[in-house]
Amino acid sequence: MIRRSKSLAFSCSRGFRWNSILSYSRGANRFAGVEDGESGRERAEEEGGGRIYLHKSRGQHILTNPRVLDAIVRKAEIRPTDTVLEIGPGTGNLTLRLLEAAHKVVSVEIDKRMVEILHNRVTDGKLDDRLTVICQDALRTQFPQFDLCVANIPYGISSPLVAKLLFGNHSFRSATLLLQKEFARRLLAKPGDSEFNRLAVNVQLVATVEFLMDVSKRDFVPCPKVDSSVVRIRPKTEIPDVDLAEWGAFTRTCFSKKNKTLGAIFKQKRKVLELSRRLCNEPPCAGQGIVGVYDREDDADDADEGDEDCGDVTEVGLLKEKIVGVLRDGGFESKRPSKVSVEEMLRLLSLFNQAGIYFHTLR
Repeated sequence: MIRRSKSLAFSCSRGFRWNSILSYSRGANRFAGVEDGESGRERAEEEGGGRIYLHKSRGQHILTNPRVLDAIVRKAEIRPTDTVLEIGPGTGNLTLRLLEAAHKVVSVEIDKRMVEILHNRVTDGKLDDRLTVICQDALRTQFPQFDLCVANIPYGISSPLVAKLLFGNHSFRSATLLLQKEFARRLLAKPGDSEFNRLAVNVQLVATVEFLMDVSKRDFVPCPKVDSSVVRIRPKTEIPDVDLAEWGAFTRTCFSKKNKTLGAIFKQKRKVLELSRRLCNEPPCAGQGIVGVYDREDDADDADEGDEDCGDVTEVGLLKEKIVGVLRDGGFESKRPSKVSVEEMLRLLSLFNQAGIYFHTLR
C-alpha cells in the first residue's frame, strides 16, 4: 500500500485531469494539467485551476513520449518477481509502466504535490497495493531492498545518487537510468577518451556501464536545454580488494589536473605537503566508503598555498624523492591520468601504499 503521512495532507485540485498527464505532443511546451514555471522559480498551483507548476530548480522535467517510456521498461529487463526502485517518479508516467511489469515498485519523491498526483493515478488504476511511495529526499533516505533501479533522475543529483547506489552497500542486479547525455558519456568513457575522468574510473572500479539509447530533449515537458541518454549500470560480482576511502582520495589527487602527467601532478608543492602531513598520521582504516564519485571538476586550478610552515624541509624533500621514485619505477611518471586504466591505477596505488605513502586519513 502507499505509505502516507500527515505531511501529505496536501490536496490537489479536484478538477485535475489525470488522464491528460499521459498525453504527448513532440515539441510541446506543456501538456494538459502541467505547466512550466518559465523562470525556474518555484510556484504553487493555481487555486482551483487544475494546473501544477514544475520546478526547474529541482530538475522537474516530465518524460512524456510513450515510445521512450515503453523502451526504458523493456530495456530494464524487469522480471515479474522484481521489486523496482524508482527515484523521482514525478507524475507517474514511468511508474505506471513499471507496475505493469514488476511485482512491486518503491518510488522516492521529495515533492508532496507529485506524491498526491501519483497516489490518485495509481488508485484509479487499482495498482496501489503494489506501490510504496516514500516522500523524502532520495539522497538522505535509506533505500529498502530492491532488485532493480529504473529512474529518470533529476540532473542535479546524478553524481551523488550514482555514488549512493554503487557505494552504499546495496545489492541489486542493475540500474537503468535516464541521465543528462554529457554525464552519461562520462560514465561510459574509456581511458584515452576526452571524457574519461574521476567519475568514470570510480564507477568502473565497481560496475560496468552499458549505453542503451539517446533521448531527445523534445520528449520532456518542460523541454530541458540538453539531450539525455539511457544507460544500464551493473554492479560487479567481484570488486578489487581496495580500501574505498583510500581509493577515492587517490583518484581525487590524480585527476585534480587530468591533462598533466602524473609526474607533474605529484611534484607540485601542495601535493607533497599534503602527503607529508598524512605521514604523521596512522594509515586509514579499511571499509570507509567513497563519499562521492565526482566531488570536483577535473583540471581545477590548485591554488599555491605559499610559504606556509610545513615542518622539516629535509623530510619533505625526501618524500618528494620517494614519490618520484615510485612513479619512475612503476613506469607512471610520464603518463596522464586520463589515459590510465582502472587496473593501472590500482597498481600505482598499491606501489604508493607499499612505500608508506597514503592518501586518506581519518579526520
